[in-house]
Amino acid sequence: MDQAHPQDDGLEQIEAMNAALDIAWREQLHVEPSLTRALVSFQQSKHQTVYRWFKYKEAFSPALIEDLLRRYGVTSGTLLDPFAGSGTALFAARGKGIRAEGIELLPIGLEIIAAKQRIDTALAEPDLRRIADWARDKPWRTIETAQKLPELRITQGAYTAADAHKMAQYRAAAAEESAAVRQVLEFALLCILESVSFTRKDGQYLRWDFRAERRQSARPFNKGVILPFDEAIAQKLIQIVGDLAQRNDAVVAPKRSAHLHVHAGSCLKILPTLAAGSYDAIVTSPPYCNRYDYTRTYALELALLGVDEERLSALRQEMLSCTVENRAKDLLQLSSHYAPALAAADAQPALQAILAYLSAQKATGKLNNKAIPRMVRGYFYEMACVISQCARVLKPGAPLLMVNDNVRYCGASIPVDIILSAIAQELGFRVETILVLPGGKGNSSQQMGAHGRNALRKCVYVWRKA
Repeated sequence: MDQAHPQDDGLEQIEAMNAALDIAWREQLHVEPSLTRALVSFQQSKHQTVYRWFKYKEAFSPALIEDLLRRYGVTSGTLLDPFAGSGTALFAARGKGIRAEGIELLPIGLEIIAAKQRIDTALAEPDLRRIADWARDKPWRTIETAQKLPELRITQGAYTAADAHKMAQYRAAAAEESAAVRQVLEFALLCILESVSFTRKDGQYLRWDFRAERRQSARPFNKGVILPFDEAIAQKLIQIVGDLAQRNDAVVAPKRSAHLHVHAGSCLKILPTLAAGSYDAIVTSPPYCNRYDYTRTYALELALLGVDEERLSALRQEMLSCTVENRAKDLLQLSSHYAPALAAADAQPALQAILAYLSAQKATGKLNNKAIPRMVRGYFYEMACVISQCARVLKPGAPLLMVNDNVRYCGASIPVDIILSAIAQELGFRVETILVLPGGKGNSSQQMGAHGRNALRKCVYVWRKA
């Protein structure tokens, strides 16, 4: 037995099942050299006008969407993204003259999309000049206000007292502007919160800089330069105005007129309400099964948008299960149509073996969080429900294109790509290919220390409605 994990009952069985799955699916698994990590993440968007305004780290690049739409022949009709996030797939599709609809739960994603839509459709030249005036003159500095910046327990102390007061002044001054200008000013504020705070988004939580006046971890963290508020907001406003000045409206305006609509809420609730056979493509990237809690990492933005403690907790439970704080959902109560999806997940031997292994590790105290088995189970069963509804709402022959990562827990590599593809086959899809990024994704230091390194696939799934 492998000396890296001689005591892990069931791990060898999982490794053998994974090897057998790799062989069974070798015709579908295709390493695609053109896919890079920058392309399938936010990295490539950092320097792209409009998309670079808000650093939504979980987003893929518009270039990826454009490439996939071209490669799989999506040139017209309506595209759906059930996990719309900041709207990258929607705006990239609309830029190609394709109608776009999305579903998004988190208020930060909804606000980003709404602000970009207003900028696209309702921002006039005088509005741009007014925003430029704000960057130059900083009118908020003369405003007197008793307003306080809204905060949550997990965001208390995120800014210096001086900057928190300046942000309250800024919002008070913005309230006196026209609706179009006010929305851009508020959006710009959302865009710079992390850069002026003592925090940095770090997957499962906000990481706090050692300069913050709150209890620190055992290993002090230095996030580097923390920009003063006046400088950060002026830079962002200048960037937005500059990007908009570069647009060629004669070229992009007709394509911006294409329909774009977002349904606010959980896709588990909204997908069953959409008309069957009404979409020509689905392009999406769901939360990964990686313990990332977006209600924590985007807590600064959610607080500014008025989300209180009760709503934050509710959002965390409504999200697709991807964090250890997610409780089990009653999926049949959400929709009686989910029964076939749950049966499809029940019928996956690899998934059931992984769940049994993780439960055994929990029983022996070997998991670093006892909620991991519940999270992993919730993830796959909820994704099965999403997949079933995606099959229902797509037209025959229409593609579903999904970006996702494989994961590893307690030494067990979980082939998310193959398990979800097998479920999709049971629920009305034909698996055309699974495009694999060259080179595997690394593991956490804890996983490598205990179980050795095992490169994990990052993929783009290509399924067709049968």
